[in-house]
Amino acid sequence: MDRIAESELILNSRGAIYHLDLKPGELADTVITVGDPDRVANVSKHFDKLEGKFQHREFVTHTGYVGDKRISVVSTGIGTDNIDIVLNELDALVNIDFDSRTIKQALQSLKIIRLGTAGALQADIPVDECVVSAFGLGLDNLLPFYSLENSATEQQVLADFKLQVPLKDGTANPYIAGANTGLQNHFKNGFHQGITVTCPGFYGPQGRILRGALSHPELIDQLTGFQSGEHRITNFEMETAGIYGLGKVLGHQCLSISAIVANRVSKQFSKDGAAAVEQLIQKALTVIEKIN
Repeated sequence: MDRIAESELILNSRGAIYHLDLKPGELADTVITVGDPDRVANVSKHFDKLEGKFQHREFVTHTGYVGDKRISVVSTGIGTDNIDIVLNELDALVNIDFDSRTIKQALQSLKIIRLGTAGALQADIPVDECVVSAFGLGLDNLLPFYSLENSATEQQVLADFKLQVPLKDGTANPYIAGANTGLQNHFKNGFHQGITVTCPGFYGPQGRILRGALSHPELIDQLTGFQSGEHRITNFEMETAGIYGLGKVLGHQCLSISAIVANRVSKQFSKDGAAAVEQLIQKALTVIEKIN
């Protein structure tokens, strides 16, 4: 097997992966990702036992137990550039032998569940409710750097999107990846389901107008009106498509669940976004604890 060079797989002085500062045994097989580093403690406060805390830059990890279920909570920061770091390093922790710097023969598939926030793009999805992303549709530029194979359904949704949401040349090269249906099936009751669009920014890329003129002022209306068979766009945020796409490339089981803190159609914003996130965390942990 080819040895992975020190410049490609970077380990720190304690032999931990560079950005996450984790050794393989410090990561659970079930991983919850959150964007905000402070949100890690909001999840781990519900653990029955806390095993370890790790931090490097914006990447905070708490590993512990809910009942007999071992879980790690990892903060990613905002955006798919950080997702590239986190997903690759999570994968390395379970699928690369750090001593020999070689890929293991028996590969492991992590369960990776994002608990985040998003803006709704449909009037019938109120603030403070939750959306499970059936697909992540990326307007960022991460996945074009990887070899991603799409299913026939994904290909059709993406083709319909390119027809119905024309973007200026050079704006984006849209891509799509679906949720892990095994995980998704655990979150059917009490959750909206739909396509989540992942944007490369919070203001212009999400159609917000402050002072800068937009190149695509019709974006919100076009996303809201999109339809591909039974599929519609329900919300947008800044990480899901990167998690789904890179998770698929690396062979991990991924799901993204968002608390809706804004509705961009009705122009409403949650009166207590922290409470909405706390409700999502509690609902999700109740389900995750029972997943084998």
